[in-house]
Parts: sequence; structure tokens; C-alpha cells
Amino acid sequence: MPRFDNQPGFDCRPRVDNQPRRAWYRVSWILALVLVIVLAFPMAASAEPTLPSPSTWPLAGTPRVVGRFNPPDQRWEAGHRGVDLTANVGDQVLSAAAGMVTFAGRLAGRGVVVVDHGEVRTTYEPVAASVATGQQVSMGEVVGTLETGSHCMPESCLHWGLKQGDHYLDPTLLGGSTQVRLLPESAEDEAARRAAARALVAISASDISAADATGPGGEHGFLLPAAGPLTSPYGLRRHPVLGIVKLHDGTDIGAACGSEIRAPYHGRVSEAYFNAGYGNRLMIDHGTVDGRRVRTGSNHAQRYVVRVGQQVRQGQVIGYVGKTEYSTGCHLHVMVWLDGQLIDPMTWF
Repeated sequence: MPRFDNQPGFDCRPRVDNQPRRAWYRVSWILALVLVIVLAFPMAASAEPTLPSPSTWPLAGTPRVVGRFNPPDQRWEAGHRGVDLTANVGDQVLSAAAGMVTFAGRLAGRGVVVVDHGEVRTTYEPVAASVATGQQVSMGEVVGTLETGSHCMPESCLHWGLKQGDHYLDPTLLGGSTQVRLLPESAEDEAARRAAARALVAISASDISAADATGPGGEHGFLLPAAGPLTSPYGLRRHPVLGIVKLHDGTDIGAACGSEIRAPYHGRVSEAYFNAGYGNRLMIDHGTVDGRRVRTGSNHAQRYVVRVGQQVRQGQVIGYVGKTEYSTGCHLHVMVWLDGQLIDPMTWF
């Protein structure tokens, strides 16, 4: 019989259509590429997370923010992923909102408390916990006390964090606020500057009367807190940054950046915080001197080396001159209050 398989142009092997397989390979490559892109660029957190309401600060009253929220662009980079609030060791730490404690223990040698509020969670450190994991807490309930180990050393502070998944948020979005809008860091800084500018621009009859306020003349034993010429006196003037007429509420000493700021008189540090207009500020309560309750303030500092509540002696170094925020150059802006009224500092020193 003839062998058909040997005849020219005839192939008895079954034919296989490879086009479906090739199409599947192409789809697989596309899916793999999409997966790589998704893994390389993690999904961002919701622009408007559902924050717990009501909410409050994690310390009694309204604490001062001494370390601002400054998260890194990439998770592995350095940055400040929460805020630092002025506090003393032993102060009670409160839950900013109702929720459930998901961690209460030690991490890397520090006491940490984490409270889950649903879509977001808050963190508190260094804290000696007084609550247990799984415990339900209400807004303002004590979760522990501030302990040593703060990264604000030599000062003490509470590091307060807010997270949505793996995404860091600014905890001050809580703090009792009822309306929230997330901003990038650059926009947040600009908003703070504009708010400070609005406060500086406002001029009233009280500014004019305050410009004439003076303290009793004579010697009171107070020393100027920095060395340098007096570059701008107390009183109404045209603001060097804003260009408007405004009360200059202190005296400027033209001291060099990094030079020492000293306590003008013995007393207790009553406040230390950052302000969008004055930069780094520090207030000292000197008690009653010559029959008047005296408080002094230093502004625009590079940094301070004393903490709130600390007793200081006259001449003690309390910080270093800088040019933070509304400042055209390095100097120290000195302020004095007598019985709560702002006065011309040079009538008291």
C-alpha cells in the first residue's frame, strides 16, 4: 500500500495552534509588569481619613508643640513622624480619643502605648503604661505617665504619633479640632506664616496705648540677656518683613548667631515653644521683684538648653541666639511684662 506520509507536501503529524499560548504569555507579562509597578509605588492613604471625634490633646490643657511634624518623603528616610509636646516626667498621658489599646509595653527600651480608633491609631512615648492591651479607653482617659528616655533630652517631652495604616499623619489634626484638612508640609508652613502675618498686620488702639507703656525706672538688678548693640527699640515702627506700621513689642539686641542667651534674673522657665512669628520662644517667671510681678521673654533663638519648670539663676546660659521665623537676621528680641502688662524692656533693665 502506498505510504501517504512519504508523499511530497503531506504531513501526518497533528497540527497545533500556538496563538492562544502566545496570547497568554503576553497577558502574563502585562500582569507581572502591573504588579511590579504597584509594589514599587505603595498606595497612598486616603486624603481625608475618618478621624475620631471628639478628640483632645494627650496632655492636660493645651501643651506647646516643641517638635513639629516633618515626615520623610520615603519611609526609610530620616524625619519626624509625630510631634513633641512639652511635658514633665510623671505627667499623666491621656488618650486623645476613645478606642482600644492595641499595645502597651516596651519597644527599643521605651515605654509605648498604642490606641486604635478605627481608621487611625495614636501612639504615645516614652510612657509607663497604666492600661493593658485589649482595654477600651475613653477620650481623655489616663493611659500612663511620662517617663524618662525622651529624645528631647536634656528636656523632657511626649512624642505623640498618628497613623493611618503605614501612613503617618499630623497628630495636631486631633487636639480637639472638629474640622480637618490635610496639607502637605510646604502648604502647612505657608498657612502658619500667613496666620502669623495676619496677626502682625492687625493694628488697634491697644497697640498704640501699649507702645507708651513703661515700667518704673531705676535699677532692678536685671541684666541684658545677650551681648550686642540695641538695634531696634520698643514702640511703633514699620515692620522690616511685612512693611506695615506695627508695635514692636520688645527690644532687639544685635547679637551674633550662636552667641549665648543668659537668664536676666533668677526665676522659673514658664514656657518654651515654637511660634510662627517669633520663632523659638522662652518665658521666665521671675516672681515679685520690687513690688511687681515680672516675666521676661526671649525670641527667635536658635535653640534653648533649659526646660519648662526648671529653676534658673541669673547669668545662666539658657539658649543660643538665632534668626528663626520673622527675622531679617540674627538677633535677640527681648520682652518684659510687669503684672501681666507688656512694657518697654529698657525701662526695667
